[in-house]
Formats: sequence, C-alpha cells, structure tokens
Amino acid sequence: MSRENLLFAIIGILFGFIVGFMFASSMSQKQASQQQAAASQGMPADHPPVGGQNAQNPQAMFAQVQAALEKARNEPQNFDAQVQAADLYYQIQRFDQAIEYLLKANQLKPTDYRTVVLLGMVNLDAEHYDQAEKWYRAAMKMKSDDVTVLAGLAATTLGKGDAKAAADAIAQLEKVDPNSEDLPQFRTKLASLKAGK
Repeated sequence: MSRENLLFAIIGILFGFIVGFMFASSMSQKQASQQQAAASQGMPADHPPVGGQNAQNPQAMFAQVQAALEKARNEPQNFDAQVQAADLYYQIQRFDQAIEYLLKANQLKPTDYRTVVLLGMVNLDAEHYDQAEKWYRAAMKMKSDDVTVLAGLAATTLGKGDAKAAADAIAQLEKVDPNSEDLPQFRTKLASLKAGK
C-alpha cells in the first residue's frame, strides 16, 4: 500500500469515528428531547415526535467536520481553526492529533491561557505526564488560583509517581479550594504512592 493510500485510509477511518460520534450524540440528544417533550405534553416517552424533525443529518455533520479540518490544514495561521480542529480530535480521543493542533495554536498566541490549560489537559489524558506538568505549570504562572489547573497538576504528578510534587500540588489545591471534591481521592492516592516507596 502506497503512502498516499495509507494516508487516505487513516483519514477515512478518522472521519468515520467523527461522524459516528456526532451521529450517536445527535441521536441521544434527540431522544432525550423527545422524551422531555412527550413528558411535558403528558404523552408516553416512546410516543412518535410531534412537530418537525430538527436533528442534523449525518452527511451535513461529516461535511462540517471535514471543512473544519481542511480549514485548519489550509490556514495554519488561523488560531481559531487550529483550536477547533484540536477539539474535534479530542472528542474522538485522538490526543496526539489534538496536541499537534493545540501546539500550533499556542505558537500563534503563546499567552492564550485557555490553550495552555488545554495542552495540560490533553497531555494528561494522553498520559504524557511530563508534558502535562510543563503546561500546567505554565498555566499556573499565568493564573495561580485556577482550581482546574491545580487539580490537573495534582493528577499529573500523581500519575508520574512524583510524591513530593504531588504533595505540593495537593497542598496548593487545598489552600485555594479546601472543599474540592478531588482532595479525598488525591490524598488517598498520595498515601498509596508514599507507602509503595
């Protein structure tokens, strides 16, 4: 198989995942709205929909996804296009591709806080703990009291197995948000990490 054919096959598979995800999401939202409408009208939940169909057609979704990815490739200086492409890849858990587009976005706007945080989050989900820590620490330099970033840093350092850095991150999170729902699990994981060493 030539390199071009392989590339087209990979792109086809990717689009298949995207369309499938969007179709399933659309169908579940449609079903939920139908059930809610039926319940509010006193009808059974499985009653056929009343009124027009407002679910988007899968071909239109596929075309939108394809257009967004094409735009990001064709306009490498377009910050919003890079972020949108990264979001599409993130939704289907193609973390490395999402990171690639987020890095392009970060090159275009290095001080965009949201992009820096997203680079931490996506690297954490991809289990690239060193990179996740780097981006979370960069975000903390911009805004030191963001609970989401502090929790991400704690999860990252725990994922790395770095007990000292994890303890510091957990302490910072506790200082900013002593009622954080994440604290009990972080403390438990930290205790297990320390006991294992």
